[in-house]
Amino acid sequence: MYRPLLLSLIATFLLLAAQAQKLIYAEPDRADSRRMNFEIIGKVGPHFLIYKNVRNQHWITSLNNEMEQVDKVVQDHLPINDQLINIDFVAYPQSAWMIYQHQKKNIVYCQAARVDERGRRIGEPIELDTSLVRTVSPSTVYTTLTSEDRKRILVFKVNSRNKQLYRLTTFLYNDQLQLLRRSDLVIPMEERSETLGNFTLDNAGNLAYLKIHRPANENIDGIQFHYQPAVGDSIQITPLILNSVWIDEPQLRADNVNGKFLVAGMAYGERRGNVDGLFFWTWDKASMRSALQGFYSFPQNLRQEAKGNASVRTAFNDHFLRQLSIRRDGGWVISTESYYTTSRFNTWNRWDYLYGTPYYYPSISDFYYYSPYYNRYFYNNRQAGQNQVRHHADNIAILSFTRDGQPEWNTVISKGQFNDDSDDLLSFYPFIVGGQLHYILNLPERRLNLLQDFTLGTDGALNRNPTLRNLDRGYELMPRFAKQVGARQVLLPCIYRNYLCFAKIDYTP
Repeated sequence: MYRPLLLSLIATFLLLAAQAQKLIYAEPDRADSRRMNFEIIGKVGPHFLIYKNVRNQHWITSLNNEMEQVDKVVQDHLPINDQLINIDFVAYPQSAWMIYQHQKKNIVYCQAARVDERGRRIGEPIELDTSLVRTVSPSTVYTTLTSEDRKRILVFKVNSRNKQLYRLTTFLYNDQLQLLRRSDLVIPMEERSETLGNFTLDNAGNLAYLKIHRPANENIDGIQFHYQPAVGDSIQITPLILNSVWIDEPQLRADNVNGKFLVAGMAYGERRGNVDGLFFWTWDKASMRSALQGFYSFPQNLRQEAKGNASVRTAFNDHFLRQLSIRRDGGWVISTESYYTTSRFNTWNRWDYLYGTPYYYPSISDFYYYSPYYNRYFYNNRQAGQNQVRHHADNIAILSFTRDGQPEWNTVISKGQFNDDSDDLLSFYPFIVGGQLHYILNLPERRLNLLQDFTLGTDGALNRNPTLRNLDRGYELMPRFAKQVGARQVLLPCIYRNYLCFAKIDYTP
């Protein structure tokens, strides 16, 4: 009597689960080689825009909701003979800004162009600034920051010719790229051991960044928080009191809801020791001073879950901060991931990166200007062709804290990813859909990498969702380069044979 009803309920549940996540692939373009440079711009109008670059060719492809190509527009305003150094995009509902820099002889130009929903240029390019440099070797000079609500855009450069006195020049714009304010400031520096780290911009246009003291090949033993208001030319400097705690890869985030800034990083109880926990520090805009400082020591049960092939004592030595998210209530969620490389001939440790570092502190060359920006989630180059090097991305540890710095819960996503060619297929991408934090990543099943989706509830409960539909055998998905383009839509690149194409995940209510 109850069996037909039970079978009906199971079938209904499976149907609903299957309908919850829909994966659609775009057709591969024969011009899109596996090593093509790309950037997922976002959703503009009804279309998804993707920037593509192969050698001196630049174009923007527009795709409709079914991932069918609508247009492919050559960006003929981008330099061909000149050397394009860097390009950033800021997407809006009806258009997108393209902010790029290129070098001609010993002058670096920073320019901007606007494109519509099909990638077609609107109007003529705008020149934002120029810089005279003393070398013909191209290097990034300008950095572009965007506020969380995208109503403020900041372009800045750092002149490091004088090693004891850096010059910071900032250009603050609104979303129409109208200049609101230019500032020229000087920053005293201690040569070699100090550098500028993480920069961030809040919704009001206030700039905050870190100045870091780090002896060569050592942990960070000194941090200063610098705050430059949008309406002033002064810098408010607040030192962090580390109290014999050493830090690696500190990250800075703006809390726009609560009017604060948060600094967090992996922490050591002794110099060049094992990673012991997390350091966190907050700064309040209203009082213009530090509001909270704390140190969280990883408990034994979390170490046991997160250690992978390491010992309990060294469980977090290969972990790096991958995500620092601030909740509306002022609390925050931190995700760390175990990342390392192995080779037949060499060993690896946190202070000796043989094949590239998962985070970057820029060195100062003889170039007049340098950009202190680094990709705060993943380092920016796609590594490939490194013989006899195996890339590993293992367990993910996720920790939640209240606004007072008290631990709420922690959980671990167990995985063991590796690849001998590059790390393009490894790691994960976090995003929020329907109030739940999602983690998508590849896991090996029957000699295939299949995309898996984990959701994290507000209480820390971790759920593994049913395998996504349409995981075709010929496609290899690259979740670490994904981008959320809507409230319930995520775009991610994938490899089909020797071509690079794109896929979309739809999350229906």
